[in-house]
Amino acid sequence: MTTRIDCDTCVVRGLACRDCVVTVLLGPPPELTFDDEERAALDLLAEGGLVPPLRLVTPLSAPAGDGTGDGTGDGDEPLPGTGAATA
Repeated sequence: MTTRIDCDTCVVRGLACRDCVVTVLLGPPPELTFDDEERAALDLLAEGGLVPPLRLVTPLSAPAGDGTGDGTGDGDEPLPGTGAATA
C-alpha cells in the first residue's frame, strides 16, 4: 500500500505546516520560506511593534580547518580541557 501526501491539496496548508510530520521530515513548503527582502520587512514590522519578532534560529557554519590541529586558528584546534578537535 502506498500513501501519497500532496501538500498542494492539504486543506490546512500554511496554518498547520509547523506541526505537520511532513514538514518535519521534508522541510517547509517553498511558500513558507522568506527571501531577504521579506525578512527585512518582517524585522521592520517587529521593531514597530506591529508583529512579534521572528524567532528563526539559523545554524552557524563552523570553520572548516585543515584537520591538523596545528594552532593556526583555522578551526581544528582542540577544545580547552578536552583534547578534542573542533572540526
